[in-house]
Amino acid sequence: MAEFTVVIGNKNYSSWSLRGWLMAKIAGIEFDEIVVPLDRPETQAAIRKHSPSGRVPVLLHRGLAVWDSLAIAEYLNDLKPEAGLWPPSAAARAHARSISAEMHSSFVDLRDNMPMNIRASFSGKGVTPGVRADIERITFLWRDCRKRFSGAFQKDEGFLFGTFGAADAMFAPVATRFKTYNVTLDSDADAYCKAVLAHPAMKEWIDAAEHEPWLIDKYEFK
Repeated sequence: MAEFTVVIGNKNYSSWSLRGWLMAKIAGIEFDEIVVPLDRPETQAAIRKHSPSGRVPVLLHRGLAVWDSLAIAEYLNDLKPEAGLWPPSAAARAHARSISAEMHSSFVDLRDNMPMNIRASFSGKGVTPGVRADIERITFLWRDCRKRFSGAFQKDEGFLFGTFGAADAMFAPVATRFKTYNVTLDSDADAYCKAVLAHPAMKEWIDAAEHEPWLIDKYEFK
């Protein structure tokens, strides 16, 4: 039994679960995984066994429950500062936290109209003026980070701050959405999405999502 446990929802649909799970992967910890299928009569009771908020993800460690993806990132960064969840310089770190917080609190139109559904293909669906504005803001953030901070770490592997970190985990579900809905992107944003989707942790998650047995009708365009 591992020292840590990550409680998540369906890998195909749960964008917040993906973020928290990726934080644990970036930190390099060994963890057990509990998957609670969402949108079922027993879902809330099952989640509340682990999470005081009644939401996923939640990280369990030595009797402590840490819920919310950003809180998980900060907790794991305290435990494993060498893992590189956040960039080493104060300026880059502040910027990474700022864009992560913006992702956390914004882009409601994108969330509502293009729900995460990794194994589906809904080309052209869900596009509204609000969604277009969200896409423009997100891709601007990506281009700006790559221009200003791609050398934040010693290696530039194509991610927002060079190497895959907490900020990339926060935007990873967006990369899956852009693929699912076949969103047209500029070359820089497209290259970033491809880098995220090709990351080994993302490939592991995507493979699991594609083999899940559960279906949530409200996230399926018919």
